[in-house]
Amino acid sequence: MTQKIGWFGLGSMGLGMALNLQKHLQAQGGRPLRYSNRSLAKGQPLEDAGAISEKDFESLVQGCDVIFTMISNDEVLNELLSKALGSSISLSGKIFIDTSTIHPDTSASAAERLAEKGATFIASPVFGASPVAAAGKLIFAMAGPAPALKTVRPFILNVMGRSIINMGADVRKSSLLKICGNILVISFMEVLSEAHVFAEKTSLGGAQLEEFVGNMFGPVLESYSARITSGSYAPPLDQGPGFAAALACKDMRHALSIAKASGTTLPTTEVAYERLSRAREFAGECLDSAAMYGTARQEAGLEFWNENSRKGNE
Repeated sequence: MTQKIGWFGLGSMGLGMALNLQKHLQAQGGRPLRYSNRSLAKGQPLEDAGAISEKDFESLVQGCDVIFTMISNDEVLNELLSKALGSSISLSGKIFIDTSTIHPDTSASAAERLAEKGATFIASPVFGASPVAAAGKLIFAMAGPAPALKTVRPFILNVMGRSIINMGADVRKSSLLKICGNILVISFMEVLSEAHVFAEKTSLGGAQLEEFVGNMFGPVLESYSARITSGSYAPPLDQGPGFAAALACKDMRHALSIAKASGTTLPTTEVAYERLSRAREFAGECLDSAAMYGTARQEAGLEFWNENSRKGNE
């Protein structure tokens, strides 16, 4: 608990993860978490919990031994690392651990760039939506040098995550697993969307379908179904999505480009990407990754909005 831990990125996932980490550090008598974000106001719950804010990423890096990031895309990570690498801060011995979904090439590049300055990079994307992050039950897919993995493990297991999948030393592997996992998640949402539209058009009913999904396939797929039936695929503007459609499209672009480069295809992902892109064009960016359901409804002659969605009762 003598390590000085930092956190950058306080979106819907990052804030819950950072709060759990700060509570753990406090309970163990460790140094308080230091945090930063593009909008520091989002860190007020962390400050209330005893964490300490830093004005920018460079200040965070300078004052910490281990720096976690949870950011929106590859470009943001590259920008942050360029700031750290271009500063006069000594990075020797520091560990950078990114929990975002980024391209394997970005992970490899980050590891190489940091190694030149004596720092270590761990690629550790997580599986689970924001409620799972808040509950500290995420799955971490971790790759990097073994000594660094051992160092950060106590800050993750039973703190922010329920399990760790050790992907070895090659940081590309954890990014590949995360992208492959997202292929499955997006495909589940696409198939469930099609099934729900089928149920509506045939008068079968969504409630009975959802009950069957839960009984047959378990609570995870039932929760995915509920994102459709509850209207969460198109939430109120002041509520925001659980997993933004824009981020899901970014992840699908990564998957499709890797598949093409590897000589394979992802037909279901292609359909989901096209439908989700059209949903964003139609309804804006306040959409969940399940919003391909709205497009599937339109293709079947229904309104984009179901009765529980943002405009369903208008």
